[in-house]
Amino acid sequence: MKIEHIALYRLRVPLTQPYRLAFGVIRAFDTVLVEARAAGGRSGLGEATYLTGYTDETIEDSWSLARQLAGAYAGLGTEAIRASLEPYFEAAPFTATAFNTALEMLTGERHLEIDIPTRVPVLGLLHATATADIERESAELFGQGYTTLKVKVGFDAGRDAAMVERIQRVLRGRGLIRLDANQGYNRQDACRFAANLAPEGIELFEQPCAAGDWESACEVARVAAVPMMLDESIYGLDDIRRAAELKAARYIKVKLMKLGGLRRLAAAIDTIRECGMEPVLGNGVAGDIGCWMEACVARGRIHNAGEMNGFLKPSSRLLKNPLQFDRGAILLEPGYLPEFNPDALARCTVAKQTFQANGFCL
Repeated sequence: MKIEHIALYRLRVPLTQPYRLAFGVIRAFDTVLVEARAAGGRSGLGEATYLTGYTDETIEDSWSLARQLAGAYAGLGTEAIRASLEPYFEAAPFTATAFNTALEMLTGERHLEIDIPTRVPVLGLLHATATADIERESAELFGQGYTTLKVKVGFDAGRDAAMVERIQRVLRGRGLIRLDANQGYNRQDACRFAANLAPEGIELFEQPCAAGDWESACEVARVAAVPMMLDESIYGLDDIRRAAELKAARYIKVKLMKLGGLRRLAAAIDTIRECGMEPVLGNGVAGDIGCWMEACVARGRIHNAGEMNGFLKPSSRLLKNPLQFDRGAILLEPGYLPEFNPDALARCTVAKQTFQANGFCL
């Protein structure tokens, strides 16, 4: 199938409220969208949302690379483009994923085919730190249908531990707690924090130390009172196998933007289980397109709350037909395909460029 037209959008998408992580506060998503169109009007969409501190890819460099690739790919067939993308799955996985998933949607990738209405549960994010606020916010989240709540730690090990104890006292086992440090601790603090956790209600503890610090990951896993999960350390199948060999985690989290495409993501999930670990899937820093694709892959494959809740964070939705959400779950409907809302897209667009098969660029 020949690609006749590629449109690129560089977006700055404001969030409803700041998203606080150990390595900074996010107030807007920096996103590149890829729209690939073939003869006859059939099109596919792909997304990459960049998070400084999580990935080495920056929005500026990625926008430059996306324009370079789009200029080279307009007029080529889908298989030729896929072959050309191969080295970028390691060098620039977020950007490569945006192009590859646009092709997968365009060519009717089976992972996006929904036969019956399906609910994909996701977790809720608990921001509160003081007891009264925890009581109020957790009640709201449980009332909205969430059964797993994510709590961000990785700031100060002592204060974080006290906060987790307050949350456990308030929740009293009514829901699971998923802790995430986003690489915020050094080895000593991570070990002390993980070893002293009371296991009640805690599902797992995610990525306490730097992504490349496998020695610390192993040491924390050895002393932890709760199951450990790796996220930032995992970019491919070799990382998954390494985690299993080192016994560095019981859970492995994967994200579409890091793996390169839908088929590659499904293969990673299979590998996690083959290695005797449990997969967790989802991106809290992604829009409707990325979250929809992850939800499609998650159905029937993931047995815990998904983390593909990023689409709920922006103050405005970019689609005519936004991804549906009800009672703590994404609703997948047969035949659903996302379509841009031109007005909403224009409000968030920082730059746009289109490329045609005839070499014309606008």
